[in-house]
Amino acid sequence: MSKQIPLTISSWTLGDQCTFEERVAAAKKAGFQGIGLRAETYVDARNEGLTDGELLEILNRYEMQVTEVEYIVQWAEPHRSYEQKYKEQMCFHMCELFGVGHINCGLMEHYSVEHTAQKLRELCVRAGSLTIGLEPMPYSGIPDVKKGWAVVKASGAENAALILDTWHWVRAGQPNDVSVLEGIPAEKIVSIQVNDVHDRPYAASVLRDESMHDRLAPGTGFGDTIGFLRMIQEKGIEPKTVGVEVISDAILAKGVEEAARYVYACMTEVLEAVWPGSGKGAADHEI
Repeated sequence: MSKQIPLTISSWTLGDQCTFEERVAAAKKAGFQGIGLRAETYVDARNEGLTDGELLEILNRYEMQVTEVEYIVQWAEPHRSYEQKYKEQMCFHMCELFGVGHINCGLMEHYSVEHTAQKLRELCVRAGSLTIGLEPMPYSGIPDVKKGWAVVKASGAENAALILDTWHWVRAGQPNDVSVLEGIPAEKIVSIQVNDVHDRPYAASVLRDESMHDRLAPGTGFGDTIGFLRMIQEKGIEPKTVGVEVISDAILAKGVEEAARYVYACMTEVLEAVWPGSGKGAADHEI
């Protein structure tokens, strides 16, 4: 890679029980340059009584930024709930407010490539200049990068792209081999999220529970996080953000400050192995 990329702590890594300032402060103290926000955690921050201007003031005070916005879902449904329509508009607003250029999206429902591509194209039109990042997840309607790329390609939308997450990558049974990404332009990978996995997956029927409660920090498990990042490097991918998404009840139980410190330390050790000299993280080194 050839440009500076903010190392981001994704929203779920710090859960949903801390205040906005606690989230920002913990990320800053650990060493991160950016934080991720879900629509729900943004609404939680507003529910604290904070205005948009006050959120920006807190970020400025800590010299931090929001660099990741998520998560639009159910966009392929024939009849979406108003909740999901409002959530989509909330994500658009968050991107405008915080200056973020892409939105993480997923799809749990199973549809054909043709139907999904048409609905993705419609979402991309609504998104305007924003990039829609489609995240393959093994228990979802987009289970792997093969179908993910088929949908993005068939959509024909210039602002449609993919997001690659190491947990989902491993649990989908995909090797850390650049050949898996053959035919996918490097610029069509808008961001990556990094974490690690246990040696054995949960049963297929409860695999999502593992994803939402029992991930490991980068480099501490059996997913070859270093190999994943080397694959990204070999492909020439320059993600807009590098997110550390370690969704773990055990790690978060130690508190948001300790959780942020721990996953940052693990992530920078992995980065150092791939890009020697990166020191304190992605933003301190051209990766």
